[in-house]
Amino acid sequence: MFLKQAALTTSILLFFLASCADSPKKKAPNTEEAVAKIDSIPKKEEIVEEEKEEAFVLNEENAIDFFFTYAKEVKENKVKLTTNMGSFTVQLYDNVPYHKANFIYLTRKGYFDNTQFHRVVKDFIIQGGNSDDKETAKKRRLIGRYLLPPDAKKGHKHHRGTISMPSSERNNPHKLASPYEFFIVVTKPGSYHLDGSYTPFGKVIEGMDVVDAINNVPVGDGDWPWQNVYILKAEVL
Repeated sequence: MFLKQAALTTSILLFFLASCADSPKKKAPNTEEAVAKIDSIPKKEEIVEEEKEEAFVLNEENAIDFFFTYAKEVKENKVKLTTNMGSFTVQLYDNVPYHKANFIYLTRKGYFDNTQFHRVVKDFIIQGGNSDDKETAKKRRLIGRYLLPPDAKKGHKHHRGTISMPSSERNNPHKLASPYEFFIVVTKPGSYHLDGSYTPFGKVIEGMDVVDAINNVPVGDGDWPWQNVYILKAEVL
């Protein structure tokens, strides 16, 4: 009796061991393979970085070539400037291509929006395109740092209503033009002593009364108006 029970117990134990041996063990995942699969998926930031094009910035080496090409594509020649004192429209001269193209380009980039007429000289000029806020300086950095050559021998004079470009204040024996600013002559009949030194690139064709009103605002030191005169929007017509 005892032997039968021992034999039965042995049989059950062997069957259990055989069953365990037949059951395949689950293979532990390969950690390195798992990591490799996860890392093989591009991160969103990497995709964005690859697709992002490098921003174009103007400089003194590429500006002339850029505006030479840009001038060929520009068909428009009028820009409307809306200020907090009213609006006026300028027509740009086709035979002053770099300065015309520059003014159109900056207008389309939104540069002049929220800049100011920062210099007002009674019975002489109003000068715009600058500001004392950080946003204007930021826009200049994003567009680029460059100057334009003078183009003062196309037969245009500084008549009343002429829009012209001032020279840079930097060491500038060749009177290269500061591209971000402009001035409008209000003198009657004109300020002809400026001819040959600065580049006229257009004229006011509508809203000269607004220009005169700006010229009559009170100013403080440096000819800066006591009350800011803003260019709210500049738009190509």
